[in-house]
Amino acid sequence: MRERVLEAAREAFMRDGYRASMDAIAAQAGVAKQTLYNHFPNKAALFGATTCAASAVIVVSLVGSGELRDALLAFGRSFRQRALGEEGLAMFRAVTGEGRRFPEMNQSFFDSGPRRTVAGLSEFLARAMTEGKLRQDDPQFAAEMLVGMLLGLDHARRLCLAALPDEPEEQRLARIVDCFLRAFAAH
Repeated sequence: MRERVLEAAREAFMRDGYRASMDAIAAQAGVAKQTLYNHFPNKAALFGATTCAASAVIVVSLVGSGELRDALLAFGRSFRQRALGEEGLAMFRAVTGEGRRFPEMNQSFFDSGPRRTVAGLSEFLARAMTEGKLRQDDPQFAAEMLVGMLLGLDHARRLCLAALPDEPEEQRLARIVDCFLRAFAAH
């Protein structure tokens, strides 16, 4: 049932932004509005839960890969698909479009999405630094740097409906990850 509600909320937020009504979300999920409020105390909490679910998928991509480069490529692929895909762009537009009116939504989005993603990546990079796979540095800074590289100007291009570079996505991703690995190469 919770998954049904989250899916309905995700679709509603993508379609209508933060203006999506709790009534419409409950109806789309096939539950009573009170059931919705039993699971989520307010719209900001529901919005945060939808972004949290997307963030969890991205962070999971770091688990289980033996090679550092392979893990970062999997992370980068997942991150770019989410952040630069239609769903990620729609959620970003909802946040930026309504941010001044609903600051709790902004905070919820940031905490459940970007902050959580960077925290998971930071923990992963800290382990790689401890294991000597990367040089010792501030893992939080390194995580923020990699996320910035993965978004780069491509995020603005997608938001503005401008053409992306002709470079194939996998090639572009590999260049970004390889540049990051050179910047943090173990001595």
